[in-house]
Amino acid sequence: MSTRHDRRLVLIVMCAGYFLVLLDVTIVNIALPSIGDELGAGVRALAWVVDAYALALASLMLAAGTLGDLHGHRRIVLAGLGLFGAASLGCGLASTAGVLIAFRALQGVGAALMLPGTLAVIADAYPERAEQAKAVGLWAAVGGAALPAGPLLGGALIELVGWRAVFLLNVPVIVAAIVGTLRTVSAARGRSERRLDAPGVVLGASALALATLAIVETRHDGALAAGAALAAALLGTAFVGAERSRADPMLPLSLLRSPAFTAANAIAATMNLATLGLLFVLTLYLQDVRGDSALTAGVALLPLFAPVSLLAPLGGRIAARRGPRVPMTAGLVTAAAGVALLTSAGTHASYLSLLPALLLWGAGIGLLTPGVVAAAVGAVDRRRAGLASAMSNTCRQAGGAVGIAGFGAVAGSPASAGFVEGLHAVAVTAAGLFVLAAATTVAVLRP
Repeated sequence: MSTRHDRRLVLIVMCAGYFLVLLDVTIVNIALPSIGDELGAGVRALAWVVDAYALALASLMLAAGTLGDLHGHRRIVLAGLGLFGAASLGCGLASTAGVLIAFRALQGVGAALMLPGTLAVIADAYPERAEQAKAVGLWAAVGGAALPAGPLLGGALIELVGWRAVFLLNVPVIVAAIVGTLRTVSAARGRSERRLDAPGVVLGASALALATLAIVETRHDGALAAGAALAAALLGTAFVGAERSRADPMLPLSLLRSPAFTAANAIAATMNLATLGLLFVLTLYLQDVRGDSALTAGVALLPLFAPVSLLAPLGGRIAARRGPRVPMTAGLVTAAAGVALLTSAGTHASYLSLLPALLLWGAGIGLLTPGVVAAAVGAVDRRRAGLASAMSNTCRQAGGAVGIAGFGAVAGSPASAGFVEGLHAVAVTAAGLFVLAAATTVAVLRP
């Protein structure tokens, strides 16, 4: 970039794209009851409304980074922006749950193309290390702000306009981002000789989608669930075989020989599995059981998301000084204590009784998140730091998809008599997973 002004514009445009990617992870949760009412979607379909996005994002993020290296990140970011905007329009106009799920998957593809490219473009615009660190810090802070903004903005839009506005809002922002990218980001050719691992992408994405289908259908269609699980296992085995034989695999299996790297990514997956899975059930509880409006439910969730944004910098500083084990262990134990308190949530529970659970849960995730990424990056050679970070993000998205499917299946329909007991069951499960992850952190990661 030729001037400081140009670089700032690049940073603003790339941050806007990143913000939308993460916003759509949380903003849709608050819209689920309204979507279910209008489109006649049950818990199974609502789980897929969330999971279709997460699965596409998880499956294609590593491949999108490679595509950017091969063909230039500006081109891939523009493709992602265009696809994300078109899919958002399709979501906003969807007439059935099936159509909405299909466009959510396309949204996830667009998000996967955007996410690694936005950071790469910023790194190119700020080649000096000190300036680059500040720019990346702002990029990360904008992403953190998307978490509390999602429920609050989503609740307000649903109350004032309706759930379709949650998706249609993306369209003008995307148009502005495309214009900004074309005007401020210089075209650059690819600088990598790596090849795209197409077999790895197809096999990995298919195995993950079938595994999620098996979990979603467990309580509804046993035969379909068993068939999907078997197919997922076969494709997973084929994926491992394909990655071993590729010169440029999407997932270098040699990385998994590091216990610290494997543990860090398993904990990253567990974090999102428990958090997004429980959030899915909790959102239905707030609106369909307690009877809160979308806006009230969005405000109610702020004590969960605000600590995530506020404490993440503190967790990062602790990880830098004392290593990731300290903030990870503290975060996991704190989050476990918070979600365990949700077992007291009843049909007529007061919001004040839920507040300590939300605050502890959010504080724990805020401390944990930077430590998880630092642990994954620190466990590999510096030259593979980008791949390690992408792997951590991929594991988090995949874990979230599995958690939404699994916890939604356990809790069942909010209209059923056993839904509150299901909420308690998934809260206990989440607490147990956090405790297990804390024990793994202490046992495997070095202080």
